[in-house]
Amino acid sequence: MDAETVPCTLPQFLGYFLSLGTVGFGGPIALAGYMQRDLVEKRRWISKEDYLDGLALAQLAPGPLAAQLAMYLGYVRAGVLGATLVSLAFILPSFLMVLGISWLYVKFGGLPWMQALFYGIGAAVIGIIVRAAYKLVKLTLGRDRLLWGIFAVLAIATAITQTENAWLFLGAGAVYLFATAVPSKPTAGTAALALAPWMGQAASGAMAPATAARLLGFFAKAGAMVFGSGLAIVPFLYGGIVKEYHWLTERQFMDAVAVAMITPGPVVITVAFIGYLVRGPWGATLAAVGVFLPVYLFVVIPSPWFKKHGKHPQLNAFVKGVTAAATGAIAGACAVLSRRAIVDLPTGLIAVATLALLIRWKIPEPWLIAAAAVAGLCLFHS
Repeated sequence: MDAETVPCTLPQFLGYFLSLGTVGFGGPIALAGYMQRDLVEKRRWISKEDYLDGLALAQLAPGPLAAQLAMYLGYVRAGVLGATLVSLAFILPSFLMVLGISWLYVKFGGLPWMQALFYGIGAAVIGIIVRAAYKLVKLTLGRDRLLWGIFAVLAIATAITQTENAWLFLGAGAVYLFATAVPSKPTAGTAALALAPWMGQAASGAMAPATAARLLGFFAKAGAMVFGSGLAIVPFLYGGIVKEYHWLTERQFMDAVAVAMITPGPVVITVAFIGYLVRGPWGATLAAVGVFLPVYLFVVIPSPWFKKHGKHPQLNAFVKGVTAAATGAIAGACAVLSRRAIVDLPTGLIAVATLALLIRWKIPEPWLIAAAAVAGLCLFHS
Protein backbone atom coordinates (compact mmCIF):
# COMPACT_ATOMS: atom_id res chain seq x y z
CA MET A 1 0.00 0.00 0.00
CA ASP A 2 1.37 3.40 -1.01
CA ALA A 3 2.20 5.73 1.87
CA GLU A 4 -0.13 8.44 0.57
CA THR A 5 -3.14 6.13 0.24
CA VAL A 6 -5.44 4.56 2.80
CA PRO A 7 -6.78 1.00 2.59
CA CYS A 8 -10.27 0.15 1.38
CA THR A 9 -12.05 -3.12 0.75
CA LEU A 10 -12.93 -4.26 -2.75
CA PRO A 11 -16.69 -4.04 -2.00
CA GLN A 12 -16.20 -0.40 -0.94
CA PHE A 13 -14.30 0.31 -4.13
CA LEU A 14 -16.95 -1.36 -6.27
CA GLY A 15 -19.70 0.47 -4.39
CA TYR A 16 -18.16 3.79 -5.38
CA PHE A 17 -18.14 2.91 -9.08
CA LEU A 18 -21.66 1.52 -8.89
CA SER A 19 -22.76 4.88 -7.49
CA LEU A 20 -20.77 6.84 -10.08
CA GLY A 21 -22.25 4.78 -12.91
CA THR A 22 -25.74 5.48 -11.56
CA VAL A 23 -25.54 9.26 -11.04
CA GLY A 24 -22.41 10.28 -12.96
CA PHE A 25 -23.63 12.79 -15.53
CA GLY A 26 -21.57 15.33 -17.41
CA GLY A 27 -19.49 13.38 -19.92
CA PRO A 28 -16.02 11.80 -19.78
CA ILE A 29 -14.07 14.81 -18.52
CA ALA A 30 -16.54 15.36 -15.68
CA LEU A 31 -16.46 11.67 -14.72
CA ALA A 32 -12.66 11.67 -14.69
CA GLY A 33 -12.79 14.75 -12.49
CA TYR A 34 -15.15 13.05 -10.05
CA MET A 35 -12.72 10.12 -9.75
CA GLN A 36 -9.83 12.44 -8.98
CA ARG A 37 -11.83 14.39 -6.42
CA ASP A 38 -13.31 11.35 -4.66
CA LEU A 39 -10.63 8.66 -4.94
CA VAL A 40 -7.42 10.72 -4.86
CA GLU A 41 -8.22 13.85 -2.88
CA LYS A 42 -11.05 12.93 -0.50
CA ARG A 43 -10.83 9.19 0.22
CA ARG A 44 -7.17 8.71 -0.79
CA TRP A 45 -7.86 5.19 -2.05
CA ILE A 46 -5.76 5.88 -5.17
CA SER A 47 -2.39 7.63 -5.34
CA LYS A 48 -1.97 10.68 -7.53
CA GLU A 49 0.69 8.88 -9.57
CA ASP A 50 -1.59 5.91 -10.29
CA TYR A 51 -4.42 8.23 -11.24
CA LEU A 52 -2.25 10.18 -13.68
CA ASP A 53 -0.92 6.94 -15.18
CA GLY A 54 -4.50 5.77 -15.71
CA LEU A 55 -5.49 9.09 -17.24
CA ALA A 56 -2.51 8.95 -19.62
CA LEU A 57 -3.37 5.40 -20.70
CA ALA A 58 -7.01 6.37 -21.23
CA GLN A 59 -5.91 9.25 -23.46
CA LEU A 60 -3.41 7.18 -25.44
CA ALA A 61 -5.27 3.91 -26.01
CA PRO A 62 -8.58 3.57 -27.88
CA GLY A 63 -11.66 3.50 -25.72
CA PRO A 64 -14.02 5.87 -23.88
CA LEU A 65 -11.88 7.82 -21.42
CA ALA A 66 -14.02 7.49 -18.30
CA ALA A 67 -14.63 3.75 -18.63
CA GLN A 68 -10.98 3.07 -19.38
CA LEU A 69 -9.79 5.15 -16.44
CA ALA A 70 -12.21 3.33 -14.12
CA MET A 71 -10.95 -0.04 -15.33
CA TYR A 72 -7.33 0.98 -14.82
CA LEU A 73 -8.01 2.12 -11.26
CA GLY A 74 -9.71 -1.22 -10.63
CA TYR A 75 -6.59 -2.93 -11.99
CA VAL A 76 -4.42 -0.89 -9.61
CA ARG A 77 -6.49 -1.99 -6.62
CA ALA A 78 -7.05 -5.68 -7.41
CA GLY A 79 -5.44 -6.68 -10.70
CA VAL A 80 -7.48 -8.30 -13.46
CA LEU A 81 -10.30 -9.16 -11.03
CA GLY A 82 -10.51 -5.53 -9.93
CA ALA A 83 -10.59 -4.24 -13.53
CA THR A 84 -13.30 -6.76 -14.41
CA LEU A 85 -15.56 -6.01 -11.44
CA VAL A 86 -15.11 -2.24 -11.69
CA SER A 87 -16.03 -2.31 -15.38
CA LEU A 88 -19.23 -4.18 -14.56
CA ALA A 89 -20.09 -1.87 -11.65
CA PHE A 90 -19.49 1.28 -13.71
CA ILE A 91 -21.23 0.19 -16.91
CA LEU A 92 -24.15 -1.91 -15.63
CA PRO A 93 -26.34 0.94 -14.23
CA SER A 94 -26.40 2.91 -17.48
CA PHE A 95 -26.84 -0.32 -19.46
CA LEU A 96 -29.96 -1.20 -17.46
CA MET A 97 -31.31 2.34 -17.86
CA VAL A 98 -30.80 2.15 -21.62
CA LEU A 99 -32.61 -1.20 -21.71
CA GLY A 100 -35.58 0.40 -19.99
CA ILE A 101 -35.59 3.39 -22.35
CA SER A 102 -35.25 1.04 -25.33
CA TRP A 103 -38.29 -0.96 -24.23
CA LEU A 104 -40.34 2.22 -23.84
CA TYR A 105 -39.14 3.49 -27.20
CA VAL A 106 -40.09 0.30 -29.02
CA LYS A 107 -43.45 0.06 -27.23
CA PHE A 108 -44.48 3.72 -27.56
CA GLY A 109 -42.23 5.01 -30.36
CA GLY A 110 -45.10 5.24 -32.77
CA LEU A 111 -47.14 7.52 -30.52
CA PRO A 112 -47.18 11.26 -31.27
CA TRP A 113 -45.88 12.26 -27.82
CA MET A 114 -42.79 10.07 -28.18
CA GLN A 115 -42.10 11.50 -31.63
CA ALA A 116 -42.50 14.99 -30.20
CA LEU A 117 -39.98 14.29 -27.44
CA PHE A 118 -37.30 13.23 -29.88
CA TYR A 119 -38.18 16.06 -32.26
CA GLY A 120 -36.78 18.44 -29.65
CA ILE A 121 -34.12 16.14 -28.20
CA GLY A 122 -32.55 15.38 -31.58
CA ALA A 123 -32.01 19.08 -32.24
CA ALA A 124 -30.46 19.60 -28.81
CA VAL A 125 -28.07 16.72 -29.44
CA ILE A 126 -26.65 18.61 -32.44
CA GLY A 127 -25.77 21.54 -30.18
CA ILE A 128 -24.11 19.17 -27.70
CA ILE A 129 -22.04 17.43 -30.39
CA VAL A 130 -20.93 20.77 -31.90
CA ARG A 131 -19.80 21.92 -28.45
CA ALA A 132 -17.92 18.66 -27.88
CA ALA A 133 -16.18 18.97 -31.26
CA TYR A 134 -15.15 22.56 -30.46
CA LYS A 135 -13.71 21.55 -27.09
CA LEU A 136 -11.76 18.69 -28.68
CA VAL A 137 -10.36 21.03 -31.33
CA LYS A 138 -9.04 23.38 -28.63
CA LEU A 139 -7.66 20.48 -26.59
CA THR A 140 -5.99 18.41 -29.31
CA LEU A 141 -4.95 20.51 -32.32
CA GLY A 142 -3.25 23.62 -30.97
CA ARG A 143 -1.29 25.41 -33.73
CA ASP A 144 0.04 22.28 -35.38
CA ARG A 145 -0.67 22.68 -39.11
CA LEU A 146 -0.39 18.97 -39.84
CA LEU A 147 -2.94 18.11 -37.16
CA TRP A 148 -5.24 20.75 -38.64
CA GLY A 149 -4.71 19.19 -42.06
CA ILE A 150 -5.67 15.74 -40.76
CA PHE A 151 -8.67 17.28 -39.02
CA ALA A 152 -9.81 18.98 -42.23
CA VAL A 153 -9.40 15.83 -44.36
CA LEU A 154 -11.46 13.71 -41.96
CA ALA A 155 -14.13 16.38 -41.50
CA ILE A 156 -14.60 16.75 -45.25
CA ALA A 157 -14.44 13.00 -45.91
CA THR A 158 -17.05 12.28 -43.24
CA ALA A 159 -19.36 15.06 -44.41
CA ILE A 160 -19.17 13.93 -48.06
CA THR A 161 -19.19 10.15 -47.74
CA GLN A 162 -21.44 10.13 -44.65
CA THR A 163 -19.50 7.14 -43.36
CA GLU A 164 -16.26 6.30 -41.58
CA ASN A 165 -13.76 3.45 -41.58
CA ALA A 166 -10.90 2.37 -39.37
CA TRP A 167 -8.25 2.82 -42.08
CA LEU A 168 -8.73 6.57 -42.08
CA PHE A 169 -7.93 6.74 -38.37
CA LEU A 170 -4.95 4.42 -38.62
CA GLY A 171 -3.71 6.27 -41.71
CA ALA A 172 -3.89 9.57 -39.85
CA GLY A 173 -1.83 8.14 -37.01
CA ALA A 174 0.74 6.82 -39.48
CA VAL A 175 0.96 10.18 -41.28
CA TYR A 176 1.64 12.07 -38.05
CA LEU A 177 4.06 9.43 -36.82
CA PHE A 178 6.03 9.70 -40.09
CA ALA A 179 5.94 13.50 -39.85
CA THR A 180 7.59 13.48 -36.43
CA ALA A 181 10.19 10.86 -37.37
CA VAL A 182 11.86 12.67 -40.28
CA PRO A 183 13.46 16.15 -40.47
CA SER A 184 11.24 17.43 -43.31
CA LYS A 185 7.69 17.48 -42.03
CA PRO A 186 4.79 17.01 -44.46
CA THR A 187 2.39 19.89 -44.94
CA ALA A 188 -1.35 19.78 -44.43
CA GLY A 189 -1.68 19.18 -48.17
CA THR A 190 0.61 16.17 -47.89
CA ALA A 191 -1.66 14.79 -45.18
CA ALA A 192 -4.58 14.95 -47.59
CA LEU A 193 -2.61 13.12 -50.27
CA ALA A 194 -1.39 10.49 -47.83
CA LEU A 195 -4.88 9.80 -46.55
CA ALA A 196 -6.51 9.82 -49.97
CA PRO A 197 -6.06 6.06 -50.64
CA TRP A 198 -8.20 5.31 -47.58
CA MET A 199 -11.04 7.66 -48.51
CA GLY A 200 -14.27 7.05 -50.35
CA GLN A 201 -15.76 3.82 -48.98
CA ALA A 202 -19.34 5.02 -48.72
CA ALA A 203 -21.55 1.96 -48.52
CA SER A 204 -24.91 1.24 -50.05
CA GLY A 205 -27.25 -1.65 -50.66
CA ALA A 206 -29.88 -3.70 -48.85
CA MET A 207 -30.04 -4.39 -45.14
CA ALA A 208 -27.50 -6.97 -44.00
CA PRO A 209 -28.71 -9.73 -41.64
CA ALA A 210 -28.00 -8.80 -38.01
CA THR A 211 -26.43 -12.10 -36.98
CA ALA A 212 -24.90 -12.44 -33.54
CA ALA A 213 -21.40 -12.70 -35.01
CA ARG A 214 -21.88 -9.62 -37.18
CA LEU A 215 -23.27 -7.57 -34.30
CA LEU A 216 -20.46 -8.56 -31.95
CA GLY A 217 -17.78 -8.03 -34.60
CA PHE A 218 -19.02 -4.63 -35.73
CA PHE A 219 -19.33 -3.20 -32.23
CA ALA A 220 -15.95 -4.63 -31.20
CA LYS A 221 -14.38 -2.84 -34.17
CA ALA A 222 -16.23 0.33 -33.17
CA GLY A 223 -14.99 0.08 -29.58
CA ALA A 224 -11.42 -0.19 -30.82
CA MET A 225 -11.75 3.11 -32.71
CA VAL A 226 -13.03 5.44 -29.97
CA PHE A 227 -10.20 7.99 -29.76
CA GLY A 228 -10.40 11.46 -28.25
CA SER A 229 -13.95 11.28 -26.88
CA GLY A 230 -16.82 8.88 -26.51
CA LEU A 231 -18.57 10.92 -29.20
CA ALA A 232 -15.89 9.78 -31.67
CA ILE A 233 -17.90 6.58 -32.02
CA VAL A 234 -20.87 8.49 -33.50
CA PRO A 235 -19.59 8.89 -37.10
CA PHE A 236 -18.21 5.34 -37.07
CA LEU A 237 -21.56 3.92 -35.93
CA TYR A 238 -23.49 6.07 -38.40
CA GLY A 239 -21.44 4.78 -41.33
CA GLY A 240 -22.00 1.15 -40.35
CA ILE A 241 -25.44 1.10 -38.76
CA VAL A 242 -27.24 3.43 -41.17
CA LYS A 243 -25.22 3.47 -44.39
CA GLU A 244 -23.60 0.04 -44.64
CA TYR A 245 -25.88 -2.42 -42.85
CA HIS A 246 -29.10 -0.36 -42.87
CA TRP A 247 -30.10 -1.67 -39.46
CA LEU A 248 -31.57 1.67 -38.35
CA THR A 249 -33.12 4.67 -40.06
CA GLU A 250 -31.42 8.04 -39.71
CA ARG A 251 -34.16 9.17 -37.33
CA GLN A 252 -33.66 6.13 -35.10
CA PHE A 253 -29.91 6.72 -35.07
CA MET A 254 -30.37 10.31 -33.92
CA ASP A 255 -32.66 9.04 -31.17
CA ALA A 256 -29.91 6.58 -30.14
CA VAL A 257 -27.41 9.42 -29.75
CA ALA A 258 -29.99 11.33 -27.72
CA VAL A 259 -30.40 8.37 -25.35
CA ALA A 260 -26.65 8.45 -24.66
CA MET A 261 -26.99 12.08 -23.60
CA ILE A 262 -29.79 11.53 -21.09
CA THR A 263 -28.23 8.57 -19.27
CA PRO A 264 -25.27 8.62 -16.87
CA GLY A 265 -22.03 6.78 -17.48
CA PRO A 266 -20.07 6.40 -20.73
CA VAL A 267 -21.50 7.95 -23.91
CA VAL A 268 -20.80 4.79 -25.90
CA ILE A 269 -23.60 3.04 -23.99
CA THR A 270 -25.75 4.26 -26.90
CA VAL A 271 -24.73 0.99 -28.59
CA ALA A 272 -27.07 -0.88 -26.23
CA PHE A 273 -30.01 1.15 -27.53
CA ILE A 274 -28.95 0.42 -31.12
CA GLY A 275 -28.52 -3.28 -30.38
CA TYR A 276 -31.96 -3.42 -28.75
CA LEU A 277 -33.65 -1.91 -31.79
CA VAL A 278 -31.83 -4.34 -34.07
CA ARG A 279 -32.26 -7.57 -32.09
CA GLY A 280 -33.95 -6.94 -28.74
CA PRO A 281 -32.30 -7.50 -25.34
CA TRP A 282 -29.89 -10.04 -26.80
CA GLY A 283 -28.77 -7.51 -29.40
CA ALA A 284 -28.28 -4.88 -26.69
CA THR A 285 -26.09 -7.30 -24.72
CA LEU A 286 -24.00 -8.24 -27.75
CA ALA A 287 -23.50 -4.59 -28.67
CA ALA A 288 -22.41 -3.62 -25.15
CA VAL A 289 -20.06 -6.59 -24.80
CA GLY A 290 -18.62 -5.92 -28.23
CA VAL A 291 -17.89 -2.25 -27.70
CA PHE A 292 -16.42 -2.61 -24.20
CA LEU A 293 -14.40 -5.80 -24.72
CA PRO A 294 -11.55 -4.11 -26.64
CA VAL A 295 -11.61 -1.26 -24.13
CA TYR A 296 -11.16 -3.77 -21.31
CA LEU A 297 -8.36 -5.58 -23.14
CA PHE A 298 -6.58 -2.29 -23.88
CA VAL A 299 -6.40 -1.76 -20.11
CA VAL A 300 -5.62 -5.24 -18.78
CA ILE A 301 -3.01 -6.27 -21.34
CA PRO A 302 -0.78 -3.17 -21.63
CA SER A 303 -1.00 -1.87 -18.05
CA PRO A 304 2.26 -3.49 -16.82
CA TRP A 305 4.09 -2.40 -19.98
CA PHE A 306 2.60 1.09 -19.94
CA LYS A 307 4.32 2.15 -16.73
CA LYS A 308 7.67 1.63 -18.47
CA HIS A 309 6.97 2.85 -22.00
CA GLY A 310 3.85 5.02 -21.83
CA LYS A 311 5.76 8.22 -22.61
CA HIS A 312 7.39 6.88 -25.78
CA PRO A 313 7.41 9.76 -28.33
CA GLN A 314 6.46 7.57 -31.31
CA LEU A 315 3.45 6.17 -29.48
CA ASN A 316 2.34 9.68 -28.52
CA ALA A 317 2.78 10.87 -32.11
CA PHE A 318 0.61 8.08 -33.49
CA VAL A 319 -2.12 8.79 -30.95
CA LYS A 320 -2.04 12.52 -31.71
CA GLY A 321 -2.71 11.80 -35.37
CA VAL A 322 -5.55 9.41 -34.60
CA THR A 323 -7.09 11.85 -32.12
CA ALA A 324 -6.99 14.66 -34.70
CA ALA A 325 -8.72 12.30 -37.14
CA ALA A 326 -11.40 11.45 -34.57
CA THR A 327 -11.99 15.14 -33.91
CA GLY A 328 -12.38 15.78 -37.63
CA ALA A 329 -14.81 12.87 -37.93
CA ILE A 330 -16.94 14.33 -35.15
CA ALA A 331 -16.97 17.70 -36.92
CA GLY A 332 -18.01 16.02 -40.18
CA ALA A 333 -20.68 14.06 -38.35
CA CYS A 334 -22.12 17.32 -37.05
CA ALA A 335 -22.83 18.37 -40.63
CA VAL A 336 -24.30 14.98 -41.56
CA LEU A 337 -26.52 14.60 -38.50
CA SER A 338 -27.70 18.21 -38.45
CA ARG A 339 -29.28 17.73 -41.87
CA ARG A 340 -31.48 15.04 -40.32
CA ALA A 341 -32.24 16.61 -36.94
CA ILE A 342 -32.68 20.27 -37.91
CA VAL A 343 -35.70 20.08 -40.16
CA ASP A 344 -37.34 23.48 -39.60
CA LEU A 345 -36.94 26.80 -37.79
CA PRO A 346 -37.95 25.53 -34.29
CA THR A 347 -35.40 22.69 -34.34
CA GLY A 348 -32.75 25.12 -35.60
CA LEU A 349 -33.50 27.44 -32.71
CA ILE A 350 -33.35 24.56 -30.20
CA ALA A 351 -29.91 23.52 -31.51
CA VAL A 352 -28.55 27.08 -31.40
CA ALA A 353 -30.00 27.72 -27.94
CA THR A 354 -28.48 24.48 -26.62
CA LEU A 355 -25.05 25.41 -27.96
CA ALA A 356 -25.29 28.95 -26.56
CA LEU A 357 -26.31 27.72 -23.09
CA LEU A 358 -23.46 25.19 -23.02
CA ILE A 359 -20.92 27.86 -23.95
CA ARG A 360 -22.25 30.63 -21.71
CA TRP A 361 -23.37 28.85 -18.54
CA LYS A 362 -22.16 25.23 -18.91
CA ILE A 363 -25.57 23.87 -17.96
CA PRO A 364 -25.50 20.07 -17.44
CA GLU A 365 -26.46 18.23 -20.61
CA PRO A 366 -29.31 16.16 -19.08
CA TRP A 367 -31.07 19.40 -18.09
CA LEU A 368 -30.75 20.74 -21.63
CA ILE A 369 -32.06 17.46 -23.04
CA ALA A 370 -35.07 17.63 -20.67
CA ALA A 371 -35.78 21.23 -21.71
CA ALA A 372 -35.54 20.28 -25.38
CA ALA A 373 -37.98 17.42 -24.81
CA VAL A 374 -40.50 19.83 -23.29
CA ALA A 375 -39.96 22.21 -26.19
CA GLY A 376 -40.56 19.34 -28.58
CA LEU A 377 -43.86 18.49 -26.89
CA CYS A 378 -44.97 22.12 -27.21
CA LEU A 379 -43.80 22.70 -30.79
CA PHE A 380 -44.21 19.39 -32.58
CA HIS A 381 -47.83 19.91 -33.60
CA SER A 382 -47.75 23.67 -33.90
